Amino acid sequence: MDLSRPGPLLATAPAPQRRAGRSIQPAAMPQLLSAGGLVYVPGSSGAPLPFMAELTRDPELTRDARILTTYVPGINPLDLCGVHPSARVTGLFMQPGLTQAQREQRFRALPMSYSGFVRHLQDHVEIDLAVVQVSEPDEHGQCSLGPAVEFMPVALRKSRRRLALVNRSTPRLSGSVSVPFDSFDYVCEVDSPLPVYETPVDAGTEAIARHIAPLVDDGSVLQAGLGKVPTALMRLLRDRRRLRLHSGMLSDGLLELAQAGALDMDFAHTTCVLVGSTGFYDAVRHFGPLRVLGCDVTHHPLTLSRMERFVAVNSALEVDLFGQCNLERSNGAAVSGPGGAPDFAHAGRHSRGGCSIVALHACHKGGSRIVPCLGERALATLSRLDVDHVVTEFGVARLQGASVHERAEALIEIAAPEYRAELREAWRAIAARL
Repeated sequence: MDLSRPGPLLATAPAPQRRAGRSIQPAAMPQLLSAGGLVYVPGSSGAPLPFMAELTRDPELTRDARILTTYVPGINPLDLCGVHPSARVTGLFMQPGLTQAQREQRFRALPMSYSGFVRHLQDHVEIDLAVVQVSEPDEHGQCSLGPAVEFMPVALRKSRRRLALVNRSTPRLSGSVSVPFDSFDYVCEVDSPLPVYETPVDAGTEAIARHIAPLVDDGSVLQAGLGKVPTALMRLLRDRRRLRLHSGMLSDGLLELAQAGALDMDFAHTTCVLVGSTGFYDAVRHFGPLRVLGCDVTHHPLTLSRMERFVAVNSALEVDLFGQCNLERSNGAAVSGPGGAPDFAHAGRHSRGGCSIVALHACHKGGSRIVPCLGERALATLSRLDVDHVVTEFGVARLQGASVHERAEALIEIAAPEYRAELREAWRAIAARL
């Protein structure tokens, strides 16, 4: 089986039991929920916003509902105010506004990486209704998943019924996965703008990117995702040549690098999601060497293990002096999830000629982001074993091959100067107990 090949999503269900979808109006979509049945709702640029709007217009529509979603913080705000108190929503990412819902167990955050969630879907989840946003069908009756494939290939294979939102705003991408129109049970035509993602870059972020850039050589395979640091980094890499991209998410920087001649145009640049500016969604249609594939491919250990010179760049909320990285909790509050970071960090760490980089600002309003040891209110999303370099605006801590003491000293040197003496004192106390 070729894990890397795009194209039609075939054999999503027994063909004899399929027929062309029944057209329905948006207001009728909530009626498709069945008692006790699980509804799968994708996120990122594939979020079916008209479906969620109809579902939450009256809390009674979601009484006792079970919803599984991959909504992403910063791209897909998830507001449960319009959801009935008896409903249970499960997701991969916490969001700040869901704290009370999680305490009341109305929101269930799954502590899984993307590859782990693929396995969870494959082995443990039965979906009653999968909601998928697609392009209008082409002359062959194929609907493109466009800029967002995510977990949809697996979800469609596991679903009993399928509702397609045929969105006029969803671009048809030749390198994306496509689904036969006649495989949908229900079809609703919509015209809903895709989420726009644009990130301003500040001076501190630019300084971090300047420290990362020398770690990315010509010919590297780069994973950088979304955020301020990836945005700034892409701009600094325009003078590279033969760069190859393999990432969980790609944005406008993809086309900026292509225009600068920095990309290897013979390589199939791969992602599971595209999110960017309005112009990006239109322009990316014309970028030929692009594949938008499912996470069962992009994050699969076999896919990643084949990559040499794989440079993974991920962000963190805090890093301790052992090199453990917290990506999920801020001041004790859950604000995000692991996403694909554990998959890519592990791959970068073990790639021949590659590396795993974690980037973060040295400070936040409450103090230093370089801390003596992750406390009881933090989570070690990335272990110290999967990080080669930690980067702040003050430099690079090179952890690969360093002893415990050498790691601590390197990390202290990239902390904000006003916290270094305090960190050294804390490390002396820790070291005395080693």
